[in-house]
Amino acid sequence: MALQVSTSSATEVVDVTEEVSEEVEASGVDSGIGVASVTHTTAALVIQENETELSEDLMNVLDDLVPKGAGYLHDGSDGNAHSHLRAALLGGSVSFPVTDGRPVLGTWQRILLFEADGPRRRTVEVEVVG
Repeated sequence: MALQVSTSSATEVVDVTEEVSEEVEASGVDSGIGVASVTHTTAALVIQENETELSEDLMNVLDDLVPKGAGYLHDGSDGNAHSHLRAALLGGSVSFPVTDGRPVLGTWQRILLFEADGPRRRTVEVEVVG
């Protein structure tokens, strides 16, 4: 099951929790494990609180850790090595328990797509095993 997510900025955080939850429900699995995976090397998925200032903090930390144009070997003609490195630090997939046909997440936990090289159209694959 694939979700299509359009981003509108070079870097941004998009909450995909509801879309992932709909895919989990559609799977018909009542109890098991779910995995969401972004099929791109310059985007990431995380489980975290969806709070604007926290998302900005995350992007600022990544800017400090992996600044754009810092002389990376991969930069070549497209200059997006920083995007690949940022996505690698965050990871390309998240897993979660499924109970009663829904992802089990904590009170403030959300499934967030981190865009590191947008704007783009991203694909998030969702699989559920039960």
